[in-house]
Amino acid sequence: MLKRKTFWIIAVVLLLATGMVVMKKKSQGTVAQAPASAAAASGQTAPSTLEFLPVDIAEVGNTEIRKLLALSGALRAINQAAVKARVAGDITEVLVREGEAVQAGQILIKMDSSDYLARQEQAKGALTAAQGQLEIARLARDNNKALLEKSFISKNAYDNTNSQYAIALANVDSAKAALNVAQKALADTVIRAPISGMISNRMVQPGEKISPDNRLLDVVDLRMLEMEAPIPTQDIASIKIGQAVQLKIEGVQTAVDGKVVRINPATTAGSRSIMAYVQVANPDTILRAGMFGEAQLVVDKKSEVLTVPETAIQYEAEQAFVYAIENNVLQQKPVKLGLRGENQGKPVVEVLSGLAPQAKIVKANLGRLRAGVAVKLITTTGKV
Repeated sequence: MLKRKTFWIIAVVLLLATGMVVMKKKSQGTVAQAPASAAAASGQTAPSTLEFLPVDIAEVGNTEIRKLLALSGALRAINQAAVKARVAGDITEVLVREGEAVQAGQILIKMDSSDYLARQEQAKGALTAAQGQLEIARLARDNNKALLEKSFISKNAYDNTNSQYAIALANVDSAKAALNVAQKALADTVIRAPISGMISNRMVQPGEKISPDNRLLDVVDLRMLEMEAPIPTQDIASIKIGQAVQLKIEGVQTAVDGKVVRINPATTAGSRSIMAYVQVANPDTILRAGMFGEAQLVVDKKSEVLTVPETAIQYEAEQAFVYAIENNVLQQKPVKLGLRGENQGKPVVEVLSGLAPQAKIVKANLGRLRAGVAVKLITTTGKV
């Protein structure tokens, strides 16, 4: 009896709990459907007027447009020299270091000259001896000439002394040449700057033994530099010798003037580009060889032409068009385009036809715009 009573109590509790769950779900469904029903009852649709801020709109006007060609490359010195040894020997002094300015003819390196000095003295002695032999041969020739005139000797005897004189004269010339060689070798133990400039590399130290043609120092003249810039073959016709160029050099705040001085007649292997050379005067030697430079070369320019921002141009079936605002309505205007370039650093495109001056256009593609839609311009204060 007790078990049956307990069973019925549990059954009643379960029925009550199930009823409460069902009532709660019905209540939530009613609440969730309320906003959707309200929206349907109100009949709201997407807005039929587009609102633009002033920054979204551009007014078409006559401006200047320039087509620019980007150039870049490293600066290098036009005049530079590798200082090399002309004779073998030991270095005793190196008088300069990297970064020091030198003048043409200035002593840069000294070598041990004792051996070359001895060779010079030996050559001097040989020349003196040859000159003595020449004097003896001259006297013998003159004496034999007088004897020949008096018929005291034969013509063959005179010719013999005359030949000895010629040999002695040749020996003197040879001794003079040997002395010149010895003197030059001695002079080459003192190494001088071949050009005025600055020391860019020093490869030797005092005490080193060097051989002829060893590279010792590099000297660069920074007063005139050159930038080597690759030009695509399709743009090379736009480059002319003498064209002015303004360069921006890394580490230099102000623009640097230059001009195109040479154009390579052949393409660079592997790149299909042609090298153009831009000369840059550097009288104050502020610029350094190896600095990287960039430039914008004006290859075409038009003044007082109708232009629009490049971002305003859109295409449909290869036809260029812009969205213009006429009588507060958005219109799709096909346009014929001309020169592409820049104005005050911003990309613009010349419009040959399709727009009138002072027309208002949408600056950029702002999404799915549609012709015929009403337009409202919102000011920065929020007023129309």
